[in-house]
Amino acid sequence: MPVSVPPVRPSDEESPPGHDPAATAAGWRPRTRMVRGGLERGPHSETCEALYLTSGYVYPDADAARRAFDGTDERYVYSRFRNPTNTQFEQRLALLEGARFARATASGMAAVTAALMSQVSAGDRVVASRNLFVSCHYVLSELLPRFGVTVDFVPGSDLDAWRAALTTPATCVFLETPSNPGLEIIDIAAVAEMARATGARLVVDNAFATPVLQQPLALGADVVVHSATKYLDGQGRCLGGMVLCNDEAFDAEVLQPFLRHTGPALSPFNAWLMVKGLETLDLRVRAHCASALALAQAILGHPAVTAVRYPGLPDHPGHALAMAQMDGCGGGMLALEMTGGQAAAFRVLDGLRLIDTSNNLGDAKSLACHPATTTHQRLSDEERRAQGITPSLVRFSVGLEDTRDLVTDVLRALDGAR
Repeated sequence: MPVSVPPVRPSDEESPPGHDPAATAAGWRPRTRMVRGGLERGPHSETCEALYLTSGYVYPDADAARRAFDGTDERYVYSRFRNPTNTQFEQRLALLEGARFARATASGMAAVTAALMSQVSAGDRVVASRNLFVSCHYVLSELLPRFGVTVDFVPGSDLDAWRAALTTPATCVFLETPSNPGLEIIDIAAVAEMARATGARLVVDNAFATPVLQQPLALGADVVVHSATKYLDGQGRCLGGMVLCNDEAFDAEVLQPFLRHTGPALSPFNAWLMVKGLETLDLRVRAHCASALALAQAILGHPAVTAVRYPGLPDHPGHALAMAQMDGCGGGMLALEMTGGQAAAFRVLDGLRLIDTSNNLGDAKSLACHPATTTHQRLSDEERRAQGITPSLVRFSVGLEDTRDLVTDVLRALDGAR
């Protein structure tokens, strides 16, 4: 549905001095949009956004139901299709991403799957970056080919490889940047230009960067997907996803029917939590970035570590692009290559006392995991090597604890792993 954010509408008696009832979100800065975007107060003029925990809706008469279903009247008919709480989440995130249309889903992978499968048919071709979250890799390497879709993978940071791959027509291009878990940085604008030249639609997974740091649509992407489970919620509470775009035909004729009939609907309760999570997104993401950079700098040169992968460090191969593409920040994720392989990586994880071992990310709590044996263990050894996921790699999701405590915890674990 078109994202049209109504202004906050208190009654005349409640209007504060200087309040302009005609004001809209168009002139608001990002942090204001995170707090006020999509706000639609109910009949009780509640301060906090209302939670519409309902599956269905009633009609005043039979003809009203007919008009709702034949499209004469636009209204809520079933929460698998639309829900007022979900609409607030969609509108708020759309404002942050600079999108006209947004569709909430039950998880990040539901968003990825819908964005891809809704637009491809047997005989189509997809080009994707090789370094991907393992479930995204599964959808592309195993699920789509079952339905006659050809998928070619390229090294994401190699623009010559993209150029060669896109000399052949494609329907869709998919990438994530920064990548999970290797933190590869891909030039969205350059790939978007190449995709457009061959008639392909570019889908970008923006979960790691969030709209605080990166707006792929403004860089030329056609579709953006999110695992809202991560930074958008920000406290590890619930699952959710989102697909956003500016193309009305794609939204109404391709994506919406797929979601409506396959049913990956987001729970209104989860949507309500996401709405509240967005209120603090800017503050949280910038704090994550500051702590991640400080932690990466503190680890550099430690004898137990052979490499620190963090886009905010000057020696990262994608540093310059990350600084230009991600609002000058390196993000809240980093990865370490340990001296001593898997055994050393396990010793580091087991030596952490503050940071938890978990495969989740984007939480207020700092988390760490060993991708080769957890999130990416289902990949073949060959594919893990191709993605740079070694037995010695440890991934950190840097949280909101005091940075000094995080540095102390990691350095102590590294000292113990030698």
